[in-house]
Amino acid sequence: MPVMSAKSNQVRIIAGQWRGRKLNFPAIEGLRPTSDRIRETLFNWLAPVVPGAACLDLFAGSGALGFEAASRGAARVVLNDCDARVVRALQANRERLAADQVEVVAGEAYNCLAGRDQRFDIAFLDPPFARPDLLARGVELLSADQRLSADAYIYCETAAKAAEIQVPDDWLLIKQKRAGAVNYRLYRVSGSPPAGVRA
Repeated sequence: MPVMSAKSNQVRIIAGQWRGRKLNFPAIEGLRPTSDRIRETLFNWLAPVVPGAACLDLFAGSGALGFEAASRGAARVVLNDCDARVVRALQANRERLAADQVEVVAGEAYNCLAGRDQRFDIAFLDPPFARPDLLARGVELLSADQRLSADAYIYCETAAKAAEIQVPDDWLLIKQKRAGAVNYRLYRVSGSPPAGVRA
């Protein structure tokens, strides 16, 4: 995808304590913030479970998903990215918002999770569309070693033409939509009926 101009390298937080605040991100090919429309739908789905949740954004990019969760009351948010330019921007946004509940972790996803005892209630998986291998790796990492809490929610975003996502048997697909060239899905760990998530 084309590199965005400097003027367009911002994304706004939709709701919560930082509603309307803008996040800056570097002009890097493949860095594609989740659109306002999709984020609004996603967080409407998750509205009952975000407050107090521990969230993980494994391929954070602009940080739009993680900062949106923090703005809406998530107790802890871990943002991970392996690009040093992205990490610097995430740290700058964290400082500018005084987002003490947000932790920025540099490096590969495996290293971000290694040695962590914390389980996550919500995980966001939205790597560059040109790297479907990263999505598969993220699913693998989250499904191993009890990274997720009981009944955790996992959000996955892919290109509309991408192959079907392979997920563990205990990830129940509870929401799925398409917006233009993007497919997005929400899974819930366990086979019990989904509770609390809005239609």
